[in-house]
Amino acid sequence: MRRTLWVLLCGATVTMVPAAASATPSSGVSGTVLGKGTSNNTIEVKNVGPTDVVVRHIVIEPGGSTGWHYHPGELIAVVHKGTLTRTLEDCSVQTTSPGQSIVEAAGDRHAHVGRNLGTEPVELYVTYVIPARAPLAMDAADPGCSRSTPGR
Repeated sequence: MRRTLWVLLCGATVTMVPAAASATPSSGVSGTVLGKGTSNNTIEVKNVGPTDVVVRHIVIEPGGSTGWHYHPGELIAVVHKGTLTRTLEDCSVQTTSPGQSIVEAAGDRHAHVGRNLGTEPVELYVTYVIPARAPLAMDAADPGCSRSTPGR
């Protein structure tokens, strides 16, 4: 829901730049940027009905894999360290480096797997916008990409 993203952005602005959000100086307020990434595309996140917003730090060790899965809601991720290699449902492969961000669409038509093919841990900061009480991810079958995917 656009309102959810607006609320998130307003909240982040108030937390990170408290003096700009009010006419009086702030006191006793601090903020820490956990990760910052740039998207090459326009970002729009939406959900209908009650919504959970979950922020998560994920580490994928070298050689690690998320397994094939999809999300019941949309998410925005920032790669903080390492290089994330994702294979999408059409067997295309995308790599995301530190300082880049990705948006993953909701639903089983958007199954994917994330892998760390590098030698250092991949660290991600992920914000999930999901239906209330839904799981963060659901297992999915490999759509036949394993024969042509690096690292498998």
